Amino acid sequence: MRPGRKAALAAGVAAAASTITVGATAQQQQKVTGPVAVYWMSAQTQTGFGMPGMGGGGAPDMGAMMRAMMGGGGASKSLQLQLGSSQTNAAPAADHLPPAGLQAGQRLPLLSPKPTQVVHDEGPGDIPDEYRKPRGRMLIFWGCGERARPGQPYVIDFARMASGQQNPANLFRGIDYRPMQPPSVRRNRSYGEWPNEKTRDLVPANGSLVGAHTIRGNYSPEINFTLEEDQDFLAPLNLATNARAPGGWVNLGWNLVPNAQAYYASAIGGGDGETVVMWTSSETQAAAFANPDFLAQGDITRLVASKALMGPAQRTCAVPKEVIDAAPSAMLQLVAYGGEANFVYPPRPSDPKVTWNQQWQVKVRYRSATGGLLGQEMPQMGGGGRRAGSAPPQQPGRPQQPPKAPSAADILRGGILGGGLPFPR
Repeated sequence: MRPGRKAALAAGVAAAASTITVGATAQQQQKVTGPVAVYWMSAQTQTGFGMPGMGGGGAPDMGAMMRAMMGGGGASKSLQLQLGSSQTNAAPAADHLPPAGLQAGQRLPLLSPKPTQVVHDEGPGDIPDEYRKPRGRMLIFWGCGERARPGQPYVIDFARMASGQQNPANLFRGIDYRPMQPPSVRRNRSYGEWPNEKTRDLVPANGSLVGAHTIRGNYSPEINFTLEEDQDFLAPLNLATNARAPGGWVNLGWNLVPNAQAYYASAIGGGDGETVVMWTSSETQAAAFANPDFLAQGDITRLVASKALMGPAQRTCAVPKEVIDAAPSAMLQLVAYGGEANFVYPPRPSDPKVTWNQQWQVKVRYRSATGGLLGQEMPQMGGGGRRAGSAPPQQPGRPQQPPKAPSAADILRGGILGGGLPFPR
């Protein structure tokens, strides 16, 4: 581990310890105030196309999906900036002054969102039939391997669940983690973010976070910190193998990403008009739509130990044959979690009798991801040849038959089961 990341992790430990005001030692009993401001940077590298995520990613850009399927587009980078403060100003304004290497402009304005009007539900009379009369089922698989483990899949019948015959708690069971709490309009007296409705500049593929960062605003103290080379965006994650084996399972293989601390794969697909199939690489049962976009440092370590996440040295995983049989069309997502870098100012006083008045805390968190169609190599998507598992060409004079299974794009457009269980936003 390089010095920059070691220093950042040490600062993170100190920041986490700041919330502890009682303990067995004088250091733990030190009085702590603040921080006045908290600043989060969420850095992501993406190849292929991604699935909707719990962190607000929404549906993927269909244009990006087509470019990825044609073998183009390369890696893209995105950055989310969030500033929260306990101070207020009648006309809140703040800017992030990034290093020139980011290549996203000399300043990134952190816009304070305007309050939105709450829209109340119209009542049960306006609820679509898909919500009032749930139908269909969901099959949940988990674990890497050529064949599904005994006891799989876990089957959710929506009609039985609606009638109280099946406990819905298992439906939303994901990996056991604590959701992160970034700054927001709800959590802080003042809040600013980028990108926003006025500025949505993208980070170029060769943009870098390395260098000095300054955040200036009229509702927070000035924030200054420097990111080292090993605190840059994670390198791109790519699928080296995504092929169906003769035995019917799919072998996945990928490149190891430097500084990645864990990997996690998931897939969502359709078996017929009213069946949705989910699979994750977790050794314990987990629903694919409950994937976290980012994970805290402590959760990553714990989840790798419990095998809910794959370790940083793992580079292969087999998707069981039963998953492929149940979902001929499925979207695949593979994520590399990169941990975080933390900074706090001023440093903790060495004298435990001196109050630690924190002015600001900074958290930078990292993620790299890729996606595609399960069992289909990307270069094959742009060719004119027929892919394994695809329908034969239509013969002249014969009526066109509807496909037996919905495509991944159909599932995305309509939500799971025709909108009865939409993807989380």
